[in-house]
Amino acid sequence: MVRLLWWLADVLLYFGTYETTAIRSIVSAPLWDSKTSTFAGLLTTSDYINIIQYYWQNPDALAQIDQFRLDSLRDVEKAIGVQPIETVSIHPDKPLYDACRKMLESRARRIPLVDIDDETQRAMVVSVVTQYRILKFIAVNVKETQMLRKPLKELNVGTYEGVMTATMDTPVMDVIHMLVKKNISSVPILDVDGTLINVFEAVDVITLIKGGVYDDLNLNVGEALLKRSEDFAGIYTCTMNDRLDAVFDTIRRSRVHRLAIIDENARLKGVLTLSDILEYILLEGEGDSDVLSTRQEQQ
Repeated sequence: MVRLLWWLADVLLYFGTYETTAIRSIVSAPLWDSKTSTFAGLLTTSDYINIIQYYWQNPDALAQIDQFRLDSLRDVEKAIGVQPIETVSIHPDKPLYDACRKMLESRARRIPLVDIDDETQRAMVVSVVTQYRILKFIAVNVKETQMLRKPLKELNVGTYEGVMTATMDTPVMDVIHMLVKKNISSVPILDVDGTLINVFEAVDVITLIKGGVYDDLNLNVGEALLKRSEDFAGIYTCTMNDRLDAVFDTIRRSRVHRLAIIDENARLKGVLTLSDILEYILLEGEGDSDVLSTRQEQQ
């Protein structure tokens, strides 16, 4: 097992961005095809986790580890049955609405802005826009979010069935299997009574392997969470009685990527993600909020 984990470390080091991504806590990096001078996709923490999952399932493949390259990601994705690496992009001059639609259609949590260099006429990635940045922009600049005064229990938003959960005693590798299987970025941690006590995030996996002690993947969730940085922001929660405008206020004040929906006894009822919120205001909530009323003008 130790040998396997050391090989997994070597796999991650084959990613040229690994040191930067892990040390600086950057959760994504654009990939560039030097042969065609084109954008080739977005490398995210999910790809790291997919690699770990693949070699955990296929230890015999370690014999070819020295041949692993980024273009092997496609084979890894097919082997473990996950969605392919994010390749969606958009031009900076396109409407923000178009970027939001592309993210929702592809289930991507972020989208690179790809422009053409005037001198070389080659494509270049100028920035990456995330769901969080879009929703925070709305929360800060669009006063109509105050009109979203319906509680969550009246809105068809969030996930309440089939939510993957774990306990403090759950092995980290079991949680990794959940992240890969459901293509999610976090798993709520509950006690024996179903009370929410923490959340294990995809970035927690990167924290475990970046220090050079790769057998930390053998830890359970409780042990792994003790290795979190002291500046961890904590978990964010809401209830079914909270209004969507209150959620936007939380997004405006804090770097939130998801909220756990709990009852009055802190028992988990569901999960509200930024994708859920973006989809609601973009496709279903227009009649309530007019937050993106310019959509009609652009069509």
